[in-house]
Amino acid sequence: MIKKRLIPCLDVRDGRTVKGIQFEGLRDAGDPVALAARYAREGADELVFLDITATNQRRQPLTELVREVARVLDIPFTVGGGISSVADVEALLLSGADKVSINSAALARPAFVSELARRFGSQCVVVAVDARFVDQQWQVMTRAGTTATGWEAVAWCREAANLGAGELLLTSMSHDGTKAGFALDITRAVSDAVPVPVIASGGAGQASDFTAVFQSGGADAALAASIFHFNETSLPSLKRYLHQAGIPVRL
Repeated sequence: MIKKRLIPCLDVRDGRTVKGIQFEGLRDAGDPVALAARYAREGADELVFLDITATNQRRQPLTELVREVARVLDIPFTVGGGISSVADVEALLLSGADKVSINSAALARPAFVSELARRFGSQCVVVAVDARFVDQQWQVMTRAGTTATGWEAVAWCREAANLGAGELLLTSMSHDGTKAGFALDITRAVSDAVPVPVIASGGAGQASDFTAVFQSGGADAALAASIFHFNETSLPSLKRYLHQAGIPVRL
């Protein structure tokens, strides 16, 4: 049976890990290299590093910091933020990333997804989808969640998978940082609609939220930040809880 994955996320601004609520009110959460090393020791299945200001600042990702994080990891490592060219992806892979996460660039030019899949393989390409529940539907947002795109979330996820994305990172902006639980409805809808793994993100607050997103939401992986960064739960204890609940995890 395929194991469900737990993935800590490092949202990085100015070289520090930060975390907010619904993409706002960011507070410091620590040194990204130290956090990465800790999560690798504790049994994280993967790690995601998101340079959250790169796109809006119109700059390339922080490759030197990516290199420092990669040095302390022995688990798959995904990097996103500010990626807009094949050269950006090459630089990140050479810096130690195993996969890249693209968001705004994919929405601006969907063919970019296919280009990366052909060049590096779909297994390297994660399309991140930031969705907000507005006017009774899940709408896709871009530019760090500041701009509506006109895409409905399930439709865009299906399109991204068809273009060659090997995985989807689905974040509910409506749930992000609230600790009220994952958005089970949109997670299940996307999981049922696409043939690729779906990583659920946004809203993790307690162990039972992970059980729900795997069982009811149909997610293949769950990403969280603040509950790990601020020691509200640990990866080993969460994995024990999931194992006891019958969720297949790597212990």
